Amino acid sequence: MLTDDGPALIDGPVDLVTADGTILHCDRFVVALCLCRRSGTYPLCDTSHRRRRHPRRVD
Repeated sequence: MLTDDGPALIDGPVDLVTADGTILHCDRFVVALCLCRRSGTYPLCDTSHRRRRHPRRVD
């Protein structure tokens, strides 16, 4: 599931392979993948996206 302003949520457990070949084993029922690249634990989400607010759009 993709969220509007947050991570991608995938059903776990899952093994993720990073660009450098590192395998991350995630044994949670739901795994949050960072889409904003602000996470200190990228590619996993650490909710860093919550600390930076986007300016409100005026239509």
